[in-house]
Amino acid sequence: MYNLIKADLFKLRKSMAIKILLGITTVSSIAMIMMAYLLQQGKLSASASGLGFMFSDANMISILGAGVASIIICGDFDNRTIHEAIVNGNSRVKVVISKSITFCCGLFIILLPYIIVTAIAISTGYKYNMGQVSVGFLNIITLEAGKAISTSQVWKLLIIMLALAILYAAQLSICIPFAISFKKPVVVVPVYYGIVLFCTQLSRLEKTSKVFKNIYELTPYEGKYSLMSLSAGTNDIIKAIAVSLTFMIIMLTITCFVFRKAEIK
Repeated sequence: MYNLIKADLFKLRKSMAIKILLGITTVSSIAMIMMAYLLQQGKLSASASGLGFMFSDANMISILGAGVASIIICGDFDNRTIHEAIVNGNSRVKVVISKSITFCCGLFIILLPYIIVTAIAISTGYKYNMGQVSVGFLNIITLEAGKAISTSQVWKLLIIMLALAILYAAQLSICIPFAISFKKPVVVVPVYYGIVLFCTQLSRLEKTSKVFKNIYELTPYEGKYSLMSLSAGTNDIIKAIAVSLTFMIIMLTITCFVFRKAEIK
């Protein structure tokens, strides 16, 4: 499996599509922080916050993350790389695990500009504002930038940013069984974005049903996990990571089951 992962990571490093996605998130992260700064300074109207959210990590990763799964998994069905890996004696479980690891690495690459921008924004000492649409790394920026942060809080912020990266990976891990099943990017991308929109609407049921709220908290789509900041307790951070990792394991298990039953032509 080591050779599979090594080969996949090499292709990922050479992939022009990943470089294009990285370029998009780089431009988007800069646009996001500039708009948040101008909104705080009053140089943009509050109505511009909706446009600013379009450039945020939560929105861009929802759109582009499924694209990463399409590049890494669907693309290898098209060029028959997966077929060759199986013919050469690799089990389907090993193929799924190697693709999943590469997928997570690809997500981290396109998320990296937001991590860097967040660190820079907090270190500048300036304040930023994006209204009530702030989630994920943008939420950290709007809540924590402009404050005096101790060394211990810096370490806590790093852990929270790591937790958010794992959370995004967990949310997008549902694309892995989709990519294995459908094998077509034109299906995977819109289906996942539809799920994101559905989960956003579904979260409103938390206010009306305690049972649903308890169940929903066991998924990475629970909204409070995307709102972690320095005010978050240790248990909250640990729970977000545990829920995310558990969800990913479930998705990989489902993928392995689906792939074992699938016919490779």
